[in-house]
Amino acid sequence: MGQGLWRVARNQQLQQEGYGEQGYLSREQSRRVAASNMSHTSHRKHVQGGIDIYHLLKTRKSKEQEGFINLEMLPPELSFTILSYLNATDLCLASCVWQDLANDELLWQGLCKSTWGHCSIYNKNPPLGFSFRKLYMQLDEGSLTFNANPDEGVNYFMSKGILDDSPKEIAKFIFCTRTLNWKKLRIYLDERRDVLDDLVTLHNFRNQFLPNALREFFRHIHAPEERGEYLETLITKFSHRFCACNPDLMRELGLSPDAVYVLCYSLILLSIDLTSPHVKNKMSKREFIRNTRRAAQNISEDFVGHLYDNIYLIGHVAA
Repeated sequence: MGQGLWRVARNQQLQQEGYGEQGYLSREQSRRVAASNMSHTSHRKHVQGGIDIYHLLKTRKSKEQEGFINLEMLPPELSFTILSYLNATDLCLASCVWQDLANDELLWQGLCKSTWGHCSIYNKNPPLGFSFRKLYMQLDEGSLTFNANPDEGVNYFMSKGILDDSPKEIAKFIFCTRTLNWKKLRIYLDERRDVLDDLVTLHNFRNQFLPNALREFFRHIHAPEERGEYLETLITKFSHRFCACNPDLMRELGLSPDAVYVLCYSLILLSIDLTSPHVKNKMSKREFIRNTRRAAQNISEDFVGHLYDNIYLIGHVAA
């Protein structure tokens, strides 16, 4: 993308200097293209303000309009939408051509909040000299640091005033951010159980089917690759949170956090059994119902059968 923007800028420079290199439209060719397209634009409706976007993209009325469309001539909302697809590097390159748009604070604010949904600094009065463009660079740098060393990454965010030194604020940041390496994040949460507790409470499993809720949980908090104390801790916290979000359902089905814990473990084992290529003899629905009800006797056979069908049709709960 960066090379393409450089070519656009170079193309405009060459046209202004009067060069006619091969690969660029000459003015005569532009006039021919514009004339051939005039008949195809009559059915296009003009947008409010009298600007026909299609006509603007296809024709050029002056020498300055030759080459790529000038984003400053488009409505601001459309221009911002186009520039929002660029990353930080390409946006900096774009600012060489469209300085006013690429340096717009609203654009950088949107980029920050779409990638890092929650930061403590969003809810504070901005300090002197604050800009969302600078904040984007700091968030990007901090994320890279976190993916190398989680503790150093969190300390970096705190040193820049981006995050408060609070487990709840760190949990919200993790919950709303998708650029963090899940392996490093798993190590960090295993060490910071206080952050893990607040992260679990951010999930809302109300009216969700148990396997689907478990999948959502493991999308944010990745399960360890091996069984152990950390996996048991995750399932325990999930079980209590699921029951807290669905008190009426728990009373109706007669389930307790301990029963949900048993069901979660059964779902994980069933997921491994059905999806692993190393398991030749797959567990049948009848076997799953019998084994599960043996561990949790109060659960109805139909409910356990629906659990099996979900795993069989949708797949692993912790993939």
